[in-house]
Amino acid sequence: MGLFSIFSKEKKESLDKGLSKTKSSVVSRISKAIIGKSKVDSDVLDDLEEILVTSDVGVETTLKIIDRSEKRVATDKYVGTSELNNILKEEIAGLLEDNVTENFETFSIPEINEPYVIMVVGVNGVGKTTTIGKLAYHFKRAGKTVLLGAADTFRAAAVDQLTIWAHRVDVPIISQGMGADPASVAFDTLSSAKTNNYDVVIIDTAGRLHNRTNLMNELGKIKRVMGKVIEDAPHEVLLILDASTGQNAIEQAKQFTAVKDVNALALKKLDGTAKGGVVIGISEQLKVPVKYIGIGEKMEDLQIFNKFEFVDSLFN
Repeated sequence: MGLFSIFSKEKKESLDKGLSKTKSSVVSRISKAIIGKSKVDSDVLDDLEEILVTSDVGVETTLKIIDRSEKRVATDKYVGTSELNNILKEEIAGLLEDNVTENFETFSIPEINEPYVIMVVGVNGVGKTTTIGKLAYHFKRAGKTVLLGAADTFRAAAVDQLTIWAHRVDVPIISQGMGADPASVAFDTLSSAKTNNYDVVIIDTAGRLHNRTNLMNELGKIKRVMGKVIEDAPHEVLLILDASTGQNAIEQAKQFTAVKDVNALALKKLDGTAKGGVVIGISEQLKVPVKYIGIGEKMEDLQIFNKFEFVDSLFN
């Protein structure tokens, strides 16, 4: 059984549905580009380059894909247009080699002797609070004890929204209300998690504008305070991005990763956009693993990202 056929039918159908807008745009345009052609030639590759760029894969990443595909065509001498999708799947998966997820099906954390701390960052409106709620649901479903920390204290609605999610998922939350010191909330949350032996801690933070130095510095303060309670915390800095913003999401990711130790990404709202190619561009350019993708409103629609599954759904 090949790498592109090892996924559960239910998860595959959900991903196919979530990527339907992007898939429809990309695949239909590729189909039009190869009408009347029996083999992949320079004209087909030129058309493919335009399709990928305008699907928000990004110029730099697109050129790498075209170059790899061109070499395949030259090596194989004759490549029929019917083989083009398989070439794309294999070459794009090859570009994303840093994003191999060992466990395709379950939400897991490293085995450590203290709570595993996830700090969630990103600008307002990308779906941070929703992602936190869904993460808590999946970790709890995997048998982990979860504690939330409401360190986005700049907006009263942020604390209220996270509290609603905590009740919905039935996990505890530490909050001090609007206007409280975010670092103090983080300190209390980690202290409670350590005392009560929680498995996972998820800390919400205010929606930071990536070009505002003082707000970025606040995130640094929160991180330093966490490290005083649990060494090496936060273990994961998860940046949430809105895939529907296309290239703007890539710019946000570049800015955040340049000034913060972001080591995981989550791409939300893939179901509502034809710009799903941005996942490929972000993953390849930044070398920061895309860990989760959001493909709908249901709890189960937050999925662990896997490059094989993603490109198979996109180009199948």
